[in-house]
Amino acid sequence: MTRLPDYQMQTVYLVPLGSGRFELYSEPPEDDAVAAPSGFFRDRLHRLHERWREAVHMARRRDPSTGRLGQARDWAVSRVAEMIAEQRTLWSLRHAPTATLVYPANLADSSAVRDAILARARRHHGVWLIIDSLLLIASGIFMLVPGPNVLAYYFAIRVVGHYLAWRGARQAMEATQWSARAEPALDELATLAGVSRDARASRVAAIAEALKLPRLAAFFDRTAVPAR
Repeated sequence: MTRLPDYQMQTVYLVPLGSGRFELYSEPPEDDAVAAPSGFFRDRLHRLHERWREAVHMARRRDPSTGRLGQARDWAVSRVAEMIAEQRTLWSLRHAPTATLVYPANLADSSAVRDAILARARRHHGVWLIIDSLLLIASGIFMLVPGPNVLAYYFAIRVVGHYLAWRGARQAMEATQWSARAEPALDELATLAGVSRDARASRVAAIAEALKLPRLAAFFDRTAVPAR
């Protein structure tokens, strides 16, 4: 029997990014999430996942010889990949009846910071859900242009992403039962946020390994200041 993702065990990290900024971060079990009760369907989903990873890799290479349509496709794929990385935590929270917040040990009121982030996220994604829905409708005019409507695909994915993120923020604020525990390793991340990327790379990687969060270093580099 294939094991389905256990949302009961959701763990969310309150990651310090410098200048008093924090973001919620988690690494949902993506491989489990795409598992299906049939080996055939699981194989198909795995192939789609691999094709998506390959598409993201190719899009980020930015081949200058690619035509305008190819450049538009690569831009859309890259933006969608960034959106998925940024919104993954909120997406996973939409099914979380309980969650544990892991916060820096020196932070006095982690629940207040968490609630502020969730309230901002719910407002942000709610607004962009409306905007992108209108843009998706407007992009229908490009159906008259030969070829795939890349713009419509892009806005359709954004609509879905913002909707899932909005649902996740709402669930986390209104229904999720939170527990909390302090993590001293996150205190060091707050200090490293003010260090250049090259100088802090080894320590951030070591912290990510200690916390068993293989994608944390990439997330920290994208969001912490300074970026260089």
